[in-house]
Amino acid sequence: MKRQRTITQMREKGKTPENQLSDEEILSLQEKDFRLLMLKRMQGIGNQLEAKRDNLQETLTKELQDIKLKQEEMQNTITEIKNSLEAANSRIQEAEERISEVEDRLVEITDAEQKREKRLKRNEESLRELWDNVKHTNICIIGVPEGEEREKGTEKIFQEIIAENFPNMGREPLTQNQEAQQHITSERNHSLKSRKHNNHIKYTQGGTPQDTY
Repeated sequence: MKRQRTITQMREKGKTPENQLSDEEILSLQEKDFRLLMLKRMQGIGNQLEAKRDNLQETLTKELQDIKLKQEEMQNTITEIKNSLEAANSRIQEAEERISEVEDRLVEITDAEQKREKRLKRNEESLRELWDNVKHTNICIIGVPEGEEREKGTEKIFQEIIAENFPNMGREPLTQNQEAQQHITSERNHSLKSRKHNNHIKYTQGGTPQDTY
């Protein structure tokens, strides 16, 4: 039977660390020393595992913190994008409402312009018919002296009557300057126009004018 040696004896003999003992040397140890050696080795392994666990936990904790930070940044970005989309949708809605209002206004203006054109057309047709009648009929213009009628002619006087009563007929709207000039001209001819402010047309029989007062 082999003589069992202690760990102390091995240390004194070869100065060999416990974790560098050969299998033969380990088998030659006494039971007490063998158990002590195994216990120390297990503790060493446990310490290594614990250190690795701590390192792994520290790494995981750091990565989790980074993930949370990135998640918060992503959430803030999503919130900013959402707010931008809501603001854009609000501006689009306002623009659509304004466009709708403008379209409605354009429809109103178009309708009013069409009615105005129809009214002007009817008035022009009525005046054209009346003018045709003037050209082919002997008339007496009430309020105009007979001498003036002969001097100017019936057509000239009738044109003045139309211009006085329908100043904008068949014309574009006057500007302020044109209206002012027209007003000055009207004031200058006030004496003439005042004499025919009640101008009427009376058809005569047999082409003979009749004066009515």
